[in-house]
Amino acid sequence: MQHNKTSVAFKVRKLVRYATLFGPITTFVKAKAQLHSGKTLGFEGDVWRNPKCSNPESPDRFVGVVGAGNFLFNTAFYLKGAKPNFLQATYDLLPSRSRSLCEAYNGAYAAANFETLLNDDKIKLVYIASNHASHAEYAIRCLDAGKHVHIEKPHVVTRDQLERLDAAQKRNPDCMVFLGFNRPRSEIFRRIRSALETAAGPLMVNWFIAGHEIPDDHWYFSEAEGGRILGNLCHWTDLTLEMVGLENAFPCVINAVSAPEAKSDFSVSIVFADKSVAGITFSAKGHTFEGVREVLNAHRGDVLITMSDFQHLRIDSGHRRLRYKGLFRDHGHRSNIVNSLTAIASLDRSKAASRSYVRATAELFLAVKEAADSGQPVTVTAQQVADR
Repeated sequence: MQHNKTSVAFKVRKLVRYATLFGPITTFVKAKAQLHSGKTLGFEGDVWRNPKCSNPESPDRFVGVVGAGNFLFNTAFYLKGAKPNFLQATYDLLPSRSRSLCEAYNGAYAAANFETLLNDDKIKLVYIASNHASHAEYAIRCLDAGKHVHIEKPHVVTRDQLERLDAAQKRNPDCMVFLGFNRPRSEIFRRIRSALETAAGPLMVNWFIAGHEIPDDHWYFSEAEGGRILGNLCHWTDLTLEMVGLENAFPCVINAVSAPEAKSDFSVSIVFADKSVAGITFSAKGHTFEGVREVLNAHRGDVLITMSDFQHLRIDSGHRRLRYKGLFRDHGHRSNIVNSLTAIASLDRSKAASRSYVRATAELFLAVKEAADSGQPVTVTAQQVADR
């Protein structure tokens, strides 16, 4: 018997499968996030104060949220685990989502206007997970208000935004910036990085990613939002840059191809300054029942790496062979989002992203989009990513 993608049977099967892949707790939170997205109860006035908020005056409440969608509902679970009273305020264009997230995570209040968060002296760190084109705009205003920011990917969608974000970082040197690239903080990627550091010379990298198909009228495809390359592929350009190393990467030359009229299928090649070569293939042709699928093959010196879905890893180094299997898939979400929280609590600047890294990873994914759009090679120079 066939079931469409919205049938109860399909959803039950998917929940069960997700529980085996991501763990029952993560799956439960994902299910709650789906209910959260359907909430319709908003509020009137400038502020809704949560009557069930415990310890509203707790000094731990130094976090504000911009963009209270499913993604932040999921990841806020990790923040609550690290600091139960972390949440001061939420803001979303939809008051119902702002209120729902505030209620779910014991926040003090939901705001109808972004300026309310900017003017709240208790808020030291703002998590930004709104639509892609607005990430940099909110971040710049937060930095100029003296607040630290965690910006979900992509942190910019144009080079103008990158220049203005960089200028905001430069004029607010005491403010820390964190980026939403979570995979580098996963346990499997830590093992990959350690293995590659034992070998010398250029690196050969190949990624194959199968992502979710999304409707043609989805907001991701708006030109202003940057499409799938800036919305999704940037994860793996960033991972590749992490593997090659900032000091070895630039200048680099990028080629990208896609089928005519294709919005979600790309093949990208990058040749880096140290002669490392990367190939990234992204495909979205239907529903991937088990979530995004990712396969990595990498080679440096006598080190060979095979990784699948951030759960299975094999490392061959000479005669030695290491196999690792995580209990569940780990994309580093918890480690990355909690890193920002603990950095602010301890004032540990080493946990923040440097200006050069913020520039470099953005220049790389913006150049990939330019290459795909133009069908011509694009070079990212060393001068483009240097501190100014």
